[in-house]
Amino acid sequence: MATFLSPQELMGKEGTHLGHSEWLTIEQERIDQFAEATGDHQWIHVDPERAAQGPFGKTIAHGYLTLSLANLFLPELMTVENVSMGVNYGCDKVRFPAPVPVGSRVRGAGEIIRAEEVKGGVQVVVRVTIEVEGGDRPACVIDTISRFFP
Repeated sequence: MATFLSPQELMGKEGTHLGHSEWLTIEQERIDQFAEATGDHQWIHVDPERAAQGPFGKTIAHGYLTLSLANLFLPELMTVENVSMGVNYGCDKVRFPAPVPVGSRVRGAGEIIRAEEVKGGVQVVVRVTIEVEGGDRPACVIDTISRFFP
């Protein structure tokens, strides 16, 4: 994990690799809870029997569930100290190159893409790549945008 002592310390850090998060196993219970929260009950996510006959041989995590894991992994990749507030400002780009089958282990890798001053603070774009253990393609690549205020 990378630690920055202030928002200003992010400036000029483009290209900095932030390391990797811990591995997280994607269990059916997490997928089912996401389906309940979002109303997305498509069989490929929540029906193990039917999904066993489908294209992946088992259920897969929702793409937006995988995307939401960036929020879980970011604090494991970097911290910014001496801030009064940090906020999620959105995403520049999101892609889902590969599915996340139930039972898979995933982790996040981070890289600072851009940092710039904004009114009262610093905005940083961090590319979070969500990797599937043993996979040849990432499950999700997200350019997250955060703002940190001293």
